[in-house]
Amino acid sequence: MSRVLLLLPTGTYRAADFAAAAGRLGVEVVVGSERRQAMAASMGDRAVVVPFGPLEAGVAAITAVHRRSPIDAVVAVDDQGLEVAAAASELLGRPHNPLAAVRATRDKATMRALLAAASVAQPDYRVVDPGGSVADAASALGFPCVVKPVSRSGSQGVIRADDRSGADAAGSRVRAIVGDREPLLVERFVAGSEIAVEAILRDGDLQVLAVFDKPDPLDGPFFEETIYVTPSRKPAGTLDAAERELAAAARAIGLREGPVHAELRIGPDQQPSVLEVAARSIGGLCSRALRFGAGISLEEVVIAHAVGADVAGLRRETGASGVMMLPIRRGGILERVEGREQASAVPGVAGIEITVPPGRQVVPLPEGDRYLGFVFARGADPDTVEAALRRAETCLRVVMSSPRGDGAEPAASTVPAGSRTDLPGVLLG
Repeated sequence: MSRVLLLLPTGTYRAADFAAAAGRLGVEVVVGSERRQAMAASMGDRAVVVPFGPLEAGVAAITAVHRRSPIDAVVAVDDQGLEVAAAASELLGRPHNPLAAVRATRDKATMRALLAAASVAQPDYRVVDPGGSVADAASALGFPCVVKPVSRSGSQGVIRADDRSGADAAGSRVRAIVGDREPLLVERFVAGSEIAVEAILRDGDLQVLAVFDKPDPLDGPFFEETIYVTPSRKPAGTLDAAERELAAAARAIGLREGPVHAELRIGPDQQPSVLEVAARSIGGLCSRALRFGAGISLEEVVIAHAVGADVAGLRRETGASGVMMLPIRRGGILERVEGREQASAVPGVAGIEITVPPGRQVVPLPEGDRYLGFVFARGADPDTVEAALRRAETCLRVVMSSPRGDGAEPAASTVPAGSRTDLPGVLLG
């Protein structure tokens, strides 16, 4: 039986899906988290503490487990464990991405430089060092532009600016999120639509597993993602070009093995431009929208590849599927989400997961770093799936409250899940 160490941050959504995938494959799992787990005593050597930083401590923890009982693969589920997984896999002689490549995917400035050196299509950009002027960099690029941190994912801290004053305000807001010691990235805004690509690398060869359309406009001022639908409705030539650019991006970064999640902009001329490349599979619970072959999950594909199984022949299931990531429209304390039964009854809806527990304070983008939950749908074609997701969202009502400082009970308010309480184009302070 193969034995896999899964690096699962304690805050991840994805532990259950990866554990279930390993069980279906007959793979023994060792769970590595940055903190001791509640069931660690009963799990014995199948639950270990693996620090995600400093790197040496995490690698030492993994090699100690390997000495007691050999590990066939180390799989990082989320961004936090990628560097530890790469370094440990190298030491253990397992197929892996080079550490420098993994680090490049987690530093947008480094990634942009590598892509530029390889002439990969991407937005024009400037790196603004700590203390530098975002407005000057944006003016040199031309407006509109996008200001973002070099270290975050999930659209956190990503803000569009249309003029110098907007760029200055965006820079201040992003620095309030990440601190004053991190460089910022300013990119020329690329008009068009976006796609997300799931792929897997084996010895440098890229195999695309699925392409998602993002039908909602992502034009700013913030960039909250909502609907993903597959298969893509883009022309075949556009998708071929996107695959070529992503393969070139992976080579430029130095990625060699394992899952890849990428975001690309498709311009008015149908030419793709690489926005992001991550050395992991899609985040949150979005992978539940995908099935391959006879119902195989994306997590099964990732684990099977890690232990050396051949996944080259896998194809996405016929039919269409999609997921809606429910954005947090207004900050406050989540009381409850109403209308779930009605949303679940919408034809085509396959499931609803609210991932924020009641009583938890939530923060919208650009400061926030999570979604309220996920709605899944399946259907005969992408248009049907998209319509089901939109209809389900209209059934949901989010009840929020704001804490009061006078000792009184917080006042609750109900917001339809699809409504916005901010004003487009305004940077809310």
